[in-house]
Parts: sequence; structure tokens; C-alpha cells
Amino acid sequence: MNRKRSLVRRTAVLAASGVTALVVAACGSSGNDTGAAGHGGHRATDSASAVPSASASQGQHNAADVTFAKGMIPHHRQAVEMADLAPDRARSAEVKKLAAEIKAAQAPEIEKLSGWLMSWGETVPAEGAMDHSMHGGMEGMDAMDGMMSAEEMTELENASGQAFDTAFMEMMIKHHEGAVEMAKTEQSAGAHTPARKMAADIIDSQSAEIEQMKKLLGKK
Repeated sequence: MNRKRSLVRRTAVLAASGVTALVVAACGSSGNDTGAAGHGGHRATDSASAVPSASASQGQHNAADVTFAKGMIPHHRQAVEMADLAPDRARSAEVKKLAAEIKAAQAPEIEKLSGWLMSWGETVPAEGAMDHSMHGGMEGMDAMDGMMSAEEMTELENASGQAFDTAFMEMMIKHHEGAVEMAKTEQSAGAHTPARKMAADIIDSQSAEIEQMKKLLGKK
């Protein structure tokens, strides 16, 4: 009888312990869930806040960067178009080489500029379109600086030999000078680090090409 009561008492104790354990577990689980949700929420919040921060850091740009990209794309396209005329029209091997170098440098930059605009939710200038809306878009910068007129492009297309070489270099000097000014404005007003780096490269490379063409033309 005593043994039976002992067993009953032990069973009751175990049952009570089990219930207590379940209650504690439930409370703990609830607490942990809340905590996890809280921590998860914090982590999610931290993560969410970290991602835009990183994106902003990597893709930070301003209106000056947009103006630079939208102006430089058609500017570069025209330079490539001019360079494409050289193989069949130029007489000087140096002019042909220079034209090839201009195309090799500027064609990839057009792709980069277009990619930046798309990533910023901006419209990429259409092929053959001169983005006149960009005129005066940034203080001290005309996005079409140095661009050739339709008449000048026709003149270049119709030239050949020495006449082409001279016209090509004179026009390209003007074209490059415009690009250098645009790039200088981007360096002083832009916020997008890769765009500012491209601007620095344009200033260096095209300034050197201007000097090279001036020497070829017999200018100082």
C-alpha cells in the first residue's frame, strides 16, 4: 500500500514536472520566437539598411553624372563614326593608326556609359540622336561641345587622301577639346566615382591625342 502510494506520488511529481517543463519550454519558445523575431527583425532591418547603403556607396550619382553620360554617349558615337571613315580615306598611316586607337578607346566607354544610365533608371540616347535637351543641363557644360555638324560630317565623308587627313585631324581636335571640357566638368561636379575616373582618363588620353594631331598638322 505504501509502495503503491509512493508510486502514485512519484507519478504525480513526474507529471507535474512534465507539465512545468512544457510550460517553461512553451514560454521559452515564445520568448525565443519573439527574440528570434526581434533579432531576426533587427538582422533583417540591419541587412535591409546595409544593402541600400552599399548600393548607394557603389552607385551614388547626381545630375552631373547623368548629364555627362547622356552627353558623352552621342559625342563618342560621332568620334567612332569619324574614325570608321579613316581606313578607306586616309593616306597617312599615322592618321589610320590614330583613328583605330580612338575607336578602340571610345567604343567600350559608350557601353559603360549606357550601362550606368540604365542602372540609374535613365534613358540611353538613341543611336543617331543628338540629345539637344542636354544643352545647358549643367552649369558651364554644353553636352554637345565639339560635335560636328551634318555638313562637316558630309565634308569628311567626301574627302580622301591628304585632304581627308587634314580635315579629320582638324575636326577631331575640336571634337576632343569638347570632350575634355565635358570631362573636366564631370570631375568637378560629378559624384559617381567610376564616371569621374572615366573623365580623368578622357582628359589624359584625348589631351595627348590633341597634341599628337597638332604636331602632325605642323602646329604648336
